[in-house]
Amino acid sequence: MTDKGYKGISMEGALARWYDAGNAKSASRYDEQVAMVRQRAPKGARVLEVAPGPGHLSIALAATGDYTVTGLDISETFVSIARGRALEAGVPVDFRLGNASAMPFDDDTFDFLVCCAAFKNFSDPVGALREMRRVLRPGAAGLILDLRKDVSKQAVDADVARMRMGTVSKLFTRLALRSFLPRRAYTKAEFEGLLSGVGFGSYEVRQTPLTLEVELRK
Repeated sequence: MTDKGYKGISMEGALARWYDAGNAKSASRYDEQVAMVRQRAPKGARVLEVAPGPGHLSIALAATGDYTVTGLDISETFVSIARGRALEAGVPVDFRLGNASAMPFDDDTFDFLVCCAAFKNFSDPVGALREMRRVLRPGAAGLILDLRKDVSKQAVDADVARMRMGTVSKLFTRLALRSFLPRRAYTKAEFEGLLSGVGFGSYEVRQTPLTLEVELRK
């Protein structure tokens, strides 16, 4: 398994702003993700978030004062939104425009890497994993969190129930998580297959009811 035929929805313009408005209300989700990164990334680390979207997690990580944070996203709208949000928050984050499978960074640049809810959309997932390995320093780690292909309706309903969204947004989100998003996602075995030839020193793919948690070590 290498490239995926699906090239992803173009998250630009009004669609990107709608996505941002919905995700801005999911503060508890970002709190959990920040906690997961802080358990793994040492203070003072250079952290890269791959596909940060509108930048909520990157800004929250930078706001801790523990990290130097860079975010790389393929959407011009998201990069613009994220830069504006970081400026308003008074938090230094270097948001860049770029492709996960051709990152504009030197080898061995980052101490930690995180990618949340985006990997399933990458058209070249193996290429993205190779780039993740390349830009991490020797011995550095990464964390990928994403929807699992075999997610249950019960897990989706429980996740949507805790989102602070309007009724229409919840209905659309539930539909997306139950239908077309899982079709683009991976099972545990499929993700392990992607990782098998990439060259990480070690990796582990764990399952929660909703997601895959992928730990990487260069």
